[in-house]
Amino acid sequence: MTPKIIAFYLPQYHPTPHNNEWWGAGFTEWTNVARARPLFKGHYQPKLPADLGFYDLRLAETREEQAELARRYGVDGFCYYHYWFGNGHRELERPFDEVLASGKPDFPFMLCWANESWAKKFWNNDGSNVHRKVLAEQIYSDEDTDAHFRHLLPAFRDDRYIKVDGRPVFMVYKPLALPDAKKFIERWQQLAREAGLPGIYFMCQLQLDISVEVIDRLIAQGFDAVNTCRLFDVWVSKRTKKDLLEVAINKFILRRPCARSYDRMYPRFLEPEDSREDVMPCLIPNWDHTPRSGINGTVLVGATPEKFRIHAEEVLGCVAKKKKNPFVFLKSWNEWGEGNYVEPDMKFGHGFLEAIRDAKSRFAKG
Repeated sequence: MTPKIIAFYLPQYHPTPHNNEWWGAGFTEWTNVARARPLFKGHYQPKLPADLGFYDLRLAETREEQAELARRYGVDGFCYYHYWFGNGHRELERPFDEVLASGKPDFPFMLCWANESWAKKFWNNDGSNVHRKVLAEQIYSDEDTDAHFRHLLPAFRDDRYIKVDGRPVFMVYKPLALPDAKKFIERWQQLAREAGLPGIYFMCQLQLDISVEVIDRLIAQGFDAVNTCRLFDVWVSKRTKKDLLEVAINKFILRRPCARSYDRMYPRFLEPEDSREDVMPCLIPNWDHTPRSGINGTVLVGATPEKFRIHAEEVLGCVAKKKKNPFVFLKSWNEWGEGNYVEPDMKFGHGFLEAIRDAKSRFAKG
């Protein structure tokens, strides 16, 4: 069966009142992207957009062009990050609200609840973190659980919403942060049935300390599937002695961002448990967090479309063997501030998109 590729989508590229207040008038992700500079020899920065330019997601034409690009190169849907902090406090909601209200683009979508507080970090000159100022706090309550579901019900009922056996697929970004995941899931399942839906297909993402034990615990709490995003797990939880040496040399001797080779990292983005029917892995084309964090950022060096194609073939090959719901998540469609995107840029053009198309074509007969 040909795997379906769902791309994480950041709706940040438009000014908002709170971002104007917190970061300065007119701030968007492009602000960080445009001012990025190389921080070591061979460091590819700034990464600048090609075909779509420095777009504004308030424009319907931009959203249509994104969907057309995705469709042309084998991406089957967008997973929009959804920011619901509680008590009706949302952020970056305008692009998805307009997609939902207008019916355009006619392209499949789902939502990932990015359930974490937003904070502003302040750094010392030596790169150490001084303190964090909370900008938007993530809160949880029983009343808010119901209000959250009612708010999303029109999206769940949309014909474009990605579903499994009629159930809208909803992802929780930080499942371990939920005070009582089992209670939350049971309540939404009840509300879904009362609303005439057959239920919700609950997914969650794991980024750190990924193990069979944690996956089993989440499934036992009521999640139908787990998305494994191994970039951070490999970077932090499962570092080898060689990895730790690289970190120390970069941070304390070279005084530069922690840079690791894509060649060494991408084979570790797929593990045996990703073959499970209830586990859905990630495709990771690239990463460079320095536009946001400077020398405190992390970088995958040497990422190219050709290397990504090899990685994509391995992940798609694993998922294609599954009997049902063969989803793969692409991290990400447009995280330009994290150097994590497949939209065309000035160096590689459509290369990363072509890698997706070419890798997926091997499984088109399934």
